[in-house]
Amino acid sequence: MMVAFKVTDGERGGWTVLRVSGEMDLVTSPELRQRVHDAVADGRHSVVLDLSEVVFCDSSGVGVLIATRRLLRSCQGRLRLILPAQGAAESAHAHHVNRVLGALGVRRLFDVYADVTTASDEAAAPLQAAFTRA
Repeated sequence: MMVAFKVTDGERGGWTVLRVSGEMDLVTSPELRQRVHDAVADGRHSVVLDLSEVVFCDSSGVGVLIATRRLLRSCQGRLRLILPAQGAAESAHAHHVNRVLGALGVRRLFDVYADVTTASDEAAAPLQAAFTRA
């Protein structure tokens, strides 16, 4: 079954919100990278990546997340990720990205939030990394 990759953008409370859905892999990751670069080039340095609808993420997808973090830090920007919790009921794949980041030991590099509302709230604290090996 082919899952379409899509990136849509919006704004919330001074944050650029990029909603990503589908599979983040070698073929699709460059599109996300370009969308982030376009946002930064437009002067938007506070970015939320909503990954709650990503069903698969390979090393190239993780590479884009790390490169995005590096890019935003270089321009004194901010990056927040939205990842569903391990117990999220949406579907079996709902926390795939969270598991991948945890398994690779890079989950701690990111400020993760449960939803766009909290991610765009300046006073909200990020979720704690709660990765456990199954």
